[in-house]
Amino acid sequence: MRLDKYLKVSRLIKRRTVANEACDAGRVLVNGKAAKASVAVKPGDVIEIAFGGRTVKVEVLSVQETVKKDAASELYRYL
Repeated sequence: MRLDKYLKVSRLIKRRTVANEACDAGRVLVNGKAAKASVAVKPGDVIEIAFGGRTVKVEVLSVQETVKKDAASELYRYL
């Protein structure tokens, strides 16, 4: 699954266009490397997102095309 879509489905970022812009600006790292929106995400990957002054670091546990809002947090875990 594409990184921008994963960020939206997991609800780490609310909109796919915002996720796309964050990737283009270099604020998203996958396994320690700056990632484009088209990077394939798989279980075990570590994603870091820079939100203003703070950084969110999560590990991908599962990749699903669709998920309900209540189950979205089961796709990742905070590190």
